[in-house]
Amino acid sequence: MLQIISPVDNRLYAERPLATTAQIDAVLAQARAAQRGWRATSLAERAAVLNHFCDLFETQRDEIALELTWQMGRPLRYSPNEVRGTLERARHMIAIAPAALDDIDCGPKENFRRFLRREPLGVILTIAAWNYPYLIAVNSVIPALMAGNAVILKHSAQTLLCAERFAQCLQRAGLPDGVFQVLHMSHEDTECVIRDPRVDFVAFTGSVAGGHAVQRAASDRFVGTGLELGGCDPVYVRHDADIAHAIENVVDGAYFNSGQSCCGLQRIYVHEKVYGPFVEGYVELTRKYALGNPLDAQTTLGPVVRTAAADAIRKQIAASVSAGATPIIEESEFAASKAGTPYLAPQILLDVDHSMPVMKEEIFGPVAGIMRVDSDEDAVALMNDTVYGLTAAIWTADEEAALSIGNRIETGTWFMNRCDYLDPALAWVGVKDSGRGATLSVVGYEHLTRPKSFHLRTKT
Repeated sequence: MLQIISPVDNRLYAERPLATTAQIDAVLAQARAAQRGWRATSLAERAAVLNHFCDLFETQRDEIALELTWQMGRPLRYSPNEVRGTLERARHMIAIAPAALDDIDCGPKENFRRFLRREPLGVILTIAAWNYPYLIAVNSVIPALMAGNAVILKHSAQTLLCAERFAQCLQRAGLPDGVFQVLHMSHEDTECVIRDPRVDFVAFTGSVAGGHAVQRAASDRFVGTGLELGGCDPVYVRHDADIAHAIENVVDGAYFNSGQSCCGLQRIYVHEKVYGPFVEGYVELTRKYALGNPLDAQTTLGPVVRTAAADAIRKQIAASVSAGATPIIEESEFAASKAGTPYLAPQILLDVDHSMPVMKEEIFGPVAGIMRVDSDEDAVALMNDTVYGLTAAIWTADEEAALSIGNRIETGTWFMNRCDYLDPALAWVGVKDSGRGATLSVVGYEHLTRPKSFHLRTKT
């Protein structure tokens, strides 16, 4: 059995049986067969089904939001935003599909017609994470379906009900049987499915270790993998930044979702000219968070996903402090923060350097390190001094400086005066240990299709 232990109150919220070997085989066979019919369905018909899915999903917003809070602990005041974001991405990917999937004319050539056509890969296995369970899954599920693929969704055990919500709404929207299916599987069975020749692509979101496991499982076959992995994302507050705006956004980027975001800010570099006022304002705003039961309307910071995660975060903080970092927040300032529970106070670490976990490891909790820098050159060197490269951000009034610095940063997304956001018109991509491949935008469709060249001689 897979069990959801709610971080809200540590009770069993839901449980589901693991799929048997026979059930897994049947799902794979049905997906393979159903995909043949789905790829023959017109793009307009696919769009009609998926737009209907969006409408149905939207009507369940409040129910989905409450269920989400119970599963992973995000404050209920914020959970509806995930429904909104999911629909924004889904509708955008549906809308751009005709252009993204259109034939590419290779230009005139006497007596010939030449073009490229994008064909669906076949069966897509999406393995989604719990921290943004709908937003992560939708990145591959909707464009994969729009492109004519069948999809099997294996969701995190912590948020397995989210996979079932997708299935229910897609079924009610009229998606043919077998085109989208859900499997609740063990890690071992998931590896077997990745190796199965009936799977044509794997879209994985999770840890770096998980990404390596997926890549190993896929290595015996010539099958593509899209890997959205970890991060230890940096931000640079430049000397000409709007400090009030920077403080408000950087604090939110570090602590929203209790810091459980692949693109959440963890390494904060501040120019020495504004270091003092920035730190003062950052600390003041952090202390205004209300840590508590996420079902309470006043709560702005919920628990992390489980007690074991809180314990691991505390160890990373302690290791950083042992290496010389100065902690600013006392846990006693947040009454709900208690050892042995998933409730954890936000933390700010000063006097940090790159020998410390806070500045080199993915902590995945409400923790950030703030470091003084004396120049743009210093900031660039430090921002690139990492094995990760998902997002990076700068706060500055100088757009040209932002572009110049951004060209030198090793990252998948570069922000100016904002952070921790996915625009569905832009590719979501990581470099180094943050992964490979891309989702969203027209580029995302390139990874869920294969090019097929048509070379027609019209006269002999």
